[in-house]
Amino acid sequence: MAEITGGCKKDRMSGNEAVAYAMKQINPDVMPAFPITPSTELPQFVSSYIANGEMDTEFIPVESEHSAMSAAIGAEAAGARTMTATSSAGLALMWEMLYVAASNRLPIVLALVNRALSGPLNINCEHSDSMGARDSGWIQIYAEDNQEAYDNFIQAYRIAEHKDVMLPVMICQDGFIISHGVQNIELLEDADVKAFVGEYEPEHYLLKKDEAMAVGPYAVSGYGMEAKRAQAQGMIDAKQVILDVAAEYEKVSGRKYGFYEAYRLSDADCAIVAIGSVCGTIKDAVDELRADGKKVGLLKVRVFRPFPGEAFAEALKNCKSIAILDRAESFSGCGGPLAAELSAALFQAKSQAGVIRIVYGLNGRDFTVSDAKELYQDLEAEESRKNVQNETYRYIGLRE
Repeated sequence: MAEITGGCKKDRMSGNEAVAYAMKQINPDVMPAFPITPSTELPQFVSSYIANGEMDTEFIPVESEHSAMSAAIGAEAAGARTMTATSSAGLALMWEMLYVAASNRLPIVLALVNRALSGPLNINCEHSDSMGARDSGWIQIYAEDNQEAYDNFIQAYRIAEHKDVMLPVMICQDGFIISHGVQNIELLEDADVKAFVGEYEPEHYLLKKDEAMAVGPYAVSGYGMEAKRAQAQGMIDAKQVILDVAAEYEKVSGRKYGFYEAYRLSDADCAIVAIGSVCGTIKDAVDELRADGKKVGLLKVRVFRPFPGEAFAEALKNCKSIAILDRAESFSGCGGPLAAELSAALFQAKSQAGVIRIVYGLNGRDFTVSDAKELYQDLEAEESRKNVQNETYRYIGLRE
């Protein structure tokens, strides 16, 4: 039984349970979904809530993830608040429709439980699925733990449905590490969530009486580029909306969010930049090294799309050396997706810091406190700082 204290409920939940609970509290109109590990529990929980009379969402069982996103597009275009969930190959099967959803400016929210894309076949955590979709036009927000997964999902509709944005949002959590790991978290009261999220009142939709419109028409050459530019503007405008929604959410929850979290970073000489659950491990390493007098810190990326490169570069401006961690392989000369984009942002900011680009944790391989401490040791080494500019990227935890 959950404990009720001061407007919140304290409970123990896995990441999947927490996100499903947020789904129940929001109670959207439609959820099309197809099961895939490790996100299968999300439609299971929702269908149970519906069967028990706790939600009146219309659940649509479909034959594939491509159909799930197609149904989500149809429902949202018709004027219904819509959500879905998937992982890994399920997201890949949605690929075509991800672009359709974003280009049609449909504020769908997708709960993505990050899992490696084949091959080799693997069901463990990796960011190759979401990073592969990074240019599809979806906003992407990542969580470090179960609490953040819950909080991020509640904020998602306020961001997606804002008139200056009107873009779909992908709320990402690490497979198994967050999705199946159980933590103590705080849940908002149902009434507070409903008041915060509000009712969905779209301005234009297919079933609106006396309004004729088309969704997703063929874009001839004279119009298609302008449509894409307008879509890009929605992504640009989303930056301020994300911050505004986070500020409002802090008043309701007491929990503060932004583009990133700066952990003991203000006076750090050496910093690691990372996404997701690994940040908890890195924080432990930072605390241990700080106890030994080392000036080290962490920049935890929460928002990857839109990419707030200027804000990241500003947060890192005092660092002499930086390690950028990616849980996805891009097969590029610049490391993973985060390393490539942040390196460009640091270059634009005229940063003089040495940068080490790291690929880690593929197919669920562990990244430990010892790994983080060794990486900070590399960042501190004067010889390392001199040589990193000639290095493309390296792996951590690789068996040679």
